Amino acid sequence: MRAVIQRAKDATVTVEGTTIGQINHGLVVLLGITHDDTVEDIQYLVNKIVHLRIFEDENEKMNLSLKDVQGGVLSISQFTLYADTKKGRRPSFVKAAKPDVAASLYDSFNQLLKDEGIHVETGQFGAMMDVRFTNVGPVTIIIDSAER
Repeated sequence: MRAVIQRAKDATVTVEGTTIGQINHGLVVLLGITHDDTVEDIQYLVNKIVHLRIFEDENEKMNLSLKDVQGGVLSISQFTLYADTKKGRRPSFVKAAKPDVAASLYDSFNQLLKDEGIHVETGQFGAMMDVRFTNVGPVTIIIDSAER
């Protein structure tokens, strides 16, 4: 399971011109799910995401976590994080989990974030979405549960 997390001061996701998710400050999380991901991968990522100290304190040092700043998460499922570009010019997505498996794990990921007391807004699984946000810093971090 891969997560690209980006610190944001505002973020929205729209589908067909309608805003379906929005946060004021926190993290935009792009989540990629592969075939062998499990609940343990979800738990690892959620723990990292909510406790990673990437928000600035009063001394402008990255010492505060998502929980510390009471930030929200805009969670977006993104199978393209498992694109294989080794051959040719068209990416292969065979490493991405099948939609039914991925949707269930994505829902579990979002629920575990909520169980941690995080306000979570989501995109629409499988839909063409427009995601807009202001990346503060910019701060962008990639976490892969296979590399723990």
